[in-house]
Amino acid sequence: MDALMYSLNATVPIFLVILVGYILKNKFHMFSDQTIAQLNKFNFRVTLPALLFLDVAQADFLAVWDTRYVLFCVVATTVCISVIALFAFFLIKDRALMGEFVQASYRGSAAVLGIAFIQNIYGTSVMAPLMVIATVPIYNIAAVLILSFTAPREKDVDKGLALKKSLLEIVTNPIILGILAGLLFSLCGLKLPTMLHKTVNNFSAMATPLCLVALGAGFEGGKALKMVKPTLICALIKLFAQAAVFLPIAFRMGFRNEMLVALLVMLGAPTTASCYIMARNMGHEGVLTSSAVVITSVLGAVSLTFWLFLMRTLGYI
Repeated sequence: MDALMYSLNATVPIFLVILVGYILKNKFHMFSDQTIAQLNKFNFRVTLPALLFLDVAQADFLAVWDTRYVLFCVVATTVCISVIALFAFFLIKDRALMGEFVQASYRGSAAVLGIAFIQNIYGTSVMAPLMVIATVPIYNIAAVLILSFTAPREKDVDKGLALKKSLLEIVTNPIILGILAGLLFSLCGLKLPTMLHKTVNNFSAMATPLCLVALGAGFEGGKALKMVKPTLICALIKLFAQAAVFLPIAFRMGFRNEMLVALLVMLGAPTTASCYIMARNMGHEGVLTSSAVVITSVLGAVSLTFWLFLMRTLGYI
């Protein structure tokens, strides 16, 4: 029952904020399409980079550094992304839809939901920063690459120019720049002056609720119903398949307790709302992404509770 309540407390509020955004847009007409587009751009360029900067900059990973654990996170994440991309390449004909499918299938809410989820169980989050540092840069770099090269293009566009544009998008991506700045601060032991820290923290605090409201407001139910099959496949991969493959390996490698819970979040947390923001800002329609976020957020309480119950029963946590 405690595990169920922890999971519900982590996922239900997310779904409710998404629902409020949808109601505000479709029932009360508080957002126009232009406003949603501007809100997505603001989140992509300001609030999400601020959130990731602080997450990485404040992670004292040198104190709890575990090379074996970090390498496991890196390898597992890289393998998951590669296999999902290969799967999508052969099975999804729509190039633009393929990019959304891959990102929504591998990219969980490691930074936002993950740390909160671990704190709910253990009261502290010692191993979460290691998992975040190992996975979030890979998440975002892979997302930029995949979404850039699968973004809808005009038929007569020059492929060389398209490649240059994609590379420029990667180099100047605000989210990646935020992570790199955070790594610099963390490695050098730098601290922002109090006034600047509070300012950045204010923008960081806006990231999750604004992303969720924008996600709900931009959710198009009619179009989403046409994508039930790929959405459900995304949910199956995100919530069950990755964890089913790599958690047994983690058991055999001797990872226990908070390490395992952090890995569960990495492998089986619901698709993060920032996927939708990134997809929209990189030229994709975002319908499949928003559908995946909503479905995995709803089903996440069940899947996370299942994995926690299994690990608890086996004596691993």
